Amino acid sequence: MVSGGGAGPSRSTSSTSSSPGACRGATSSAEAASWSPNADASVWTFKIRQGVKFNDGTPMTVDDVVYSVKSFADPKSAGNALSVFGSTLSPDGVQKVDDTTIAFHLETPVAGFVDSMSQNNYNTIIVPKGFNFSNYQSEWPGTGRFMKSSYTPNVGASLVRNPHYWGTAAKPSRVDFTFFPTEAPMAAALQAGSIDAMDQFSVAISPQLLTGNFNVTSIKAATHRELSMRNDIHPFNNKLVRQALAYTLDRPGIVSALFKGHALVGNDSPFSPTFHATDSSVPQRAKNLTLAKKLLAQGGVSNGFSTPLVTENIQEIPHFAQIVKQSAAQIGVTINLNVEAQSKYYGSSVFGKSDWLDGEMSLVDYGARAVPNIYLKAPLQSVNAATGQGSWNAARFSNSTYDTLSKQFIAELDLTSARKIAGQIERLLLDETPIIYAYFYDYLSASQKNVTGTYPTAQGQFFLWNAAKM
Repeated sequence: MVSGGGAGPSRSTSSTSSSPGACRGATSSAEAASWSPNADASVWTFKIRQGVKFNDGTPMTVDDVVYSVKSFADPKSAGNALSVFGSTLSPDGVQKVDDTTIAFHLETPVAGFVDSMSQNNYNTIIVPKGFNFSNYQSEWPGTGRFMKSSYTPNVGASLVRNPHYWGTAAKPSRVDFTFFPTEAPMAAALQAGSIDAMDQFSVAISPQLLTGNFNVTSIKAATHRELSMRNDIHPFNNKLVRQALAYTLDRPGIVSALFKGHALVGNDSPFSPTFHATDSSVPQRAKNLTLAKKLLAQGGVSNGFSTPLVTENIQEIPHFAQIVKQSAAQIGVTINLNVEAQSKYYGSSVFGKSDWLDGEMSLVDYGARAVPNIYLKAPLQSVNAATGQGSWNAARFSNSTYDTLSKQFIAELDLTSARKIAGQIERLLLDETPIIYAYFYDYLSASQKNVTGTYPTAQGQFFLWNAAKM
């Protein structure tokens, strides 16, 4: 038996999630045989693997892929996949070439587009042509090694081996999942031996799992939290005020206290040290209360101010929110903290209907990605409702120079050139500070000592096709 926690729209935990998006087909990792860009990465061509079937035995075709991706790229869908496809891929850009080939004609070049078509884009799934997505909770079409046996929202699920899978069959004939509302009872169940593995745990809540009594997998990743400040609301419309709050944080101390070293210090941009293109020469921001008070005065609020901060109740986030509150108090800023259940916090995940996106200050979780494109687009590019650009821009950050640089970075095929652009972006965001990135934490997963073959990823998937009990 395996555990799974609930997940918000910015992060999903694949086969252990309480969302049925667990059993999905990803066109590049399994259902695509090959892929390649044209010279400037504005057109990507994929060859679809032959012999792939949905879990009801129906063959998967290029027409299914075209239908699925067109649906996700449609601005009218209001789906979370627009955070990836918005301003990059329109429905008209999804074109069938022949019965084995599909081409994606992008609105703007994307050097890492293959990542958008992989399991890393966990807001998508390949479904049969014409499928009604509202039926997904009950039908769970997919092409992976497992298929649904039973599913009860917020309670649990059972998956069985998919007899129609095109490749090597899963070792387990069946896997059972228990969904937990929070991490603490999940860790307790692992300790009690009532579950065999848990997909993710945090040091702040479950440090006992690091004692050596369990198999622990630790993955360096770009997983992080984003502390947004509304750039369109006083006093956060002044970048000096935003900088002041950033200078109150003791980042090495946070890494030590909340993660026992299982994290890397952040520098107020989404460029984690784990990315090859990150410019490591950019000076690291450090705690400086004297400078913070000076900046606050220069920003017109020398006597401080009061502001609400809304966040979600998951992992170490409430602990980090308290640190933010206590740190800000050192320069006279009063933060009124509101920690909400994820369902209330995310709301409808659209502007005007989401505490996450509408809060004056908002602290949210972001899952790991293999490339930083989604981090550069969804929360930081200027909002354009027509294209889906900036669809997660809780900070309401709007900077034309940044928009240009981020698009240049995303399109750049040469690593040296990409790193140069990354440095420009990192320095711009340090100056503007629309969002505070205090750390990038390791992805931790645990299982019983007699369990082998579990395969977690930093993106939040938890693969069990090779799992076994000794």
